[in-house]
Amino acid sequence: MGCDGGTIPRRNELVKVKQKPETKDHTSHLIFQWRYCNLSQQLLQRPIVTCGLGKLYNKSAIIEAMINKESLPNHIKTLKDVLDLNLTRNPEFREDAIMRIEISPYICPVTGLEMSGKFRFVALWSCGCVFAERALKNVEMKACPKCQKCFDKSDILELNPDFSAEETMKERMEVRKRRKKSAKRVIKKK
Repeated sequence: MGCDGGTIPRRNELVKVKQKPETKDHTSHLIFQWRYCNLSQQLLQRPIVTCGLGKLYNKSAIIEAMINKESLPNHIKTLKDVLDLNLTRNPEFREDAIMRIEISPYICPVTGLEMSGKFRFVALWSCGCVFAERALKNVEMKACPKCQKCFDKSDILELNPDFSAEETMKERMEVRKRRKKSAKRVIKKK
């Protein structure tokens, strides 16, 4: 029972101390964001798609959820609400070494930076090509460096944005939807 002469209690056994909250491991969080589907929590496999908010999904997981009428994020109603990503494979990545976290399966085709969460990556909604954000800032182009399709600022979609960028992502998603609706109206009038 204690205090019977044979034990000496320690301070943490006698005094209740406020526990520190458990902190998230930043590295494991980045690995999950950039290597796993946000819907099915399975490893990302081609074809990989993104929504208007920049989250990454397996296309098969989105289709299965639509067929089985499972819950999807509110902003995804059809396959037109997601974008197929045109990713560049990393030549150093090997499928058998999938648990090695230091090597990412995809890279930026312009700068060669790995798509691991250490650097910001963007996708172009007009073509689906994926680049490091610094590649588009340094080049200052109006056409995609990979496929030469034209794009404007509202077509730039940040992948896995932080919470502060979510509002701008929502605004850009609304701008794209309005532009698409106005283009449909023009076609119907003709």
